[in-house]
Amino acid sequence: MSNPYKSGFISIIGKPNVGKSTLMNALVGERLSIVSSKAQTTRHRILGMLNGEHEGTPYQIVYSDTPGVLLPKYELHKSMMQFVKSSLEDADVVLYVTDVFEEYEDLEFLTNWKDHTDTPIIVLLNKIDLVSAEKLQEKVTYWEQIFPGKPILPISAQEKVHLDQIFKYLIELLPVHPPFFDPEELTDKPERFFAAEIIREKIFMNYKKEIPYACEVKISSFKEQPDIIRISAEIYVERVSQRAIIIGHKGESIKKVGIQAREDMEKFFNKKVFLEQFVKVEPDWRAKSDKLRSFGYILD
Repeated sequence: MSNPYKSGFISIIGKPNVGKSTLMNALVGERLSIVSSKAQTTRHRILGMLNGEHEGTPYQIVYSDTPGVLLPKYELHKSMMQFVKSSLEDADVVLYVTDVFEEYEDLEFLTNWKDHTDTPIIVLLNKIDLVSAEKLQEKVTYWEQIFPGKPILPISAQEKVHLDQIFKYLIELLPVHPPFFDPEELTDKPERFFAAEIIREKIFMNYKKEIPYACEVKISSFKEQPDIIRISAEIYVERVSQRAIIIGHKGESIKKVGIQAREDMEKFFNKKVFLEQFVKVEPDWRAKSDKLRSFGYILD
């Protein structure tokens, strides 16, 4: 006879660029969250489920990747921070991700939550492969003062170092509860979402300065046939000049994005993909509630 089922929500939070999405992908074992070296790559809350059995105990860990915590400058940022707040409200355990280069920033809502929550917190000190043992010990001591009494786990999400230690903590902390999702499910997001995110990742890879932040991708058509998926995507920018940059000379830039995105989509969906892209101008969409709602950032 097996032990009672354990299931819970594990929120991954932290500042931009500390490796939350890389960690999420490593913990789930699938590439669900897009990754780039630029801050604010993740804009949504993305759930990834890990199902299994540990020493006779069946479990479902529901990881929640979230946007990096920041001071909002646009309506878009406010919506992103709402995803973080809702993730904290749901959490059975919080993985606070920092790295060996970061220092704590006293952001009001984050500090208020940290100092008053009863939710178990595990601090993950990421990118340990990039510093000396002496520097690492300094950072561990520093974060022990910020989060007194909380476990500080040095890890490398990129190199998958010490991730097994996270699992050991989580198995202990997960509440006894039936699974929240079908154990066959990997995520709560539809296929259209991942198609759009893959294109957005390639935009972050191929363009500089403001361009990636001014872009949003919407899948206008997703038709799956027995041997191919036909996808039509709309890339929105805020200004005509940005549209010209996205398209590039003789369409070369947008063509490169399309080729890279299609290759990744074919790996993700395990099927041949036909992708067409259209670039449209939507002035100041990051500041408009109706546009943010249409892009899925504001949930009614």
